[in-house]
Amino acid sequence: MPIISNKGLRMPDSPIRKLTRYANAAKERGVHVIHLNIGQPDIDTPKIAMDAIRSIDRTVLEYSPSEGYESYRKGLAQYYKSVGVDVTPDDVLVTTGGSEALIFTFLTCLNPGDEIIIPQPFYANYNAFAEIAGVHIVHVTASIENGFALPPMEDFEAMINERTKAILICNPGNPTGTNYADADLEGLAALVKKHDLYLFADEVYREFTYGGELPRSIMSVPGIEEHAVMIDSISKRYSMCGARLGCMVTRSEDVRNAAMKFAMARLSPPTIAQIAAEAALETPESYFDEVRSEYMKRRDALVDGLNSIQGVECPLPGGAFYAVAKLPIDDSDLFCQWILESFEWEGTTVMVAPNTGFYATPELGKQEVRMAYVLNVKEIQKAVQCLRHALEVYPGVTYD
Repeated sequence: MPIISNKGLRMPDSPIRKLTRYANAAKERGVHVIHLNIGQPDIDTPKIAMDAIRSIDRTVLEYSPSEGYESYRKGLAQYYKSVGVDVTPDDVLVTTGGSEALIFTFLTCLNPGDEIIIPQPFYANYNAFAEIAGVHIVHVTASIENGFALPPMEDFEAMINERTKAILICNPGNPTGTNYADADLEGLAALVKKHDLYLFADEVYREFTYGGELPRSIMSVPGIEEHAVMIDSISKRYSMCGARLGCMVTRSEDVRNAAMKFAMARLSPPTIAQIAAEAALETPESYFDEVRSEYMKRRDALVDGLNSIQGVECPLPGGAFYAVAKLPIDDSDLFCQWILESFEWEGTTVMVAPNTGFYATPELGKQEVRMAYVLNVKEIQKAVQCLRHALEVYPGVTYD
């Protein structure tokens, strides 16, 4: 019998989805499962985007250009200018989701065996993308005690060696919801210039910050034009996760030309998604004002509720729509499975993601879970009550 490849065997399970079979089994038992494990908002997609899909009147659903439709890339360039990022349509390569943009970036800029520094905890799928590209993640560790602030530049520099080729950040952060300050980005820019590295930034949550101004993009930091690659997506901005459309943006002609080869190899990004996304660019700012306001209510309901539970610690996230909580438990993987398999309260249980999968260091995150506040306040409040009652009876509870 043929055997699976080593790469296939090494591919990590997703902490976001690996417990799905237990959630499905709970539903089959008649239990209502509240899904806080995945960033799938219940926010309506802008009507203008849905109308564009309904209005498609084509006799052939053809390939688009490999780099994406020019009209869409022009629209993206205008959008970026509105948020302080001055790029041209040629700087934009449209991709099948932000995931493909990251994979293209890794494959374009890094060789197998190269190292990339990422502050942990980080988006779990970075592990999978690194495995696909054959590169190694080196971590600097942020702490829940200071709200997962970016570690000092000295920590990054201490990890740099001859194999280091890039630094990757997510701003605002998944899973932590942390926003990085201008000084953080300028420190990283100085570091990549000093050591001749790439700086990749996953900026898909740009619109969702809760302290005033939008976070600064690395594309607006001067002097790193040949170093910077921005990753973006429509999934979160317009609540269009299923469209699977993103982009990589860089002013480096060499990076663009190499990435285009990978784009041509997969032929084209999704045609229908580009039609919808181009229409979505006309979404009024009032949409985002309303969505931000709703997410703030959900965030506050989740964080305030969690911090009212004995032994739970949950910093207030400044952006995105995730929160990491430290629970008084022995093992988050065991707890997240147990709450689906063996617990219900008033016919309800909750699915959350064990934060172990968001670290590169195996022993970290064992008392932490990530939750996405993407459901309405009533559901979030019920989820908090489920967790409260679950911790009262969980066999592996460990109060300090």
